[in-house]
Amino acid sequence: MSIPSIFADFNNADPEGRVRLNCAGTIEDLARLGARLANGLNVIVHDDELEANGEVLFSAEEHVWVAKIDWKAIRRLPVPEIAPRA
Repeated sequence: MSIPSIFADFNNADPEGRVRLNCAGTIEDLARLGARLANGLNVIVHDDELEANGEVLFSAEEHVWVAKIDWKAIRRLPVPEIAPRA
């Protein structure tokens, strides 16, 4: 099984630096993939510019799913080329 790639807002981190997985884009990606979050699930979290590997955990303090990522291992996504206008 491949690692699911889901949207996350890197600016929406909890005090422990874990990215919260409660954005509309995250929910849409999970529905599209038919995936469910579970403790220990490996994911790739991404926005329009960045991505990182993460491990899903449930935050009992905030009652929300989060992804533990290595902030030093974030990758920049390639910028899509814009076709010249005709």
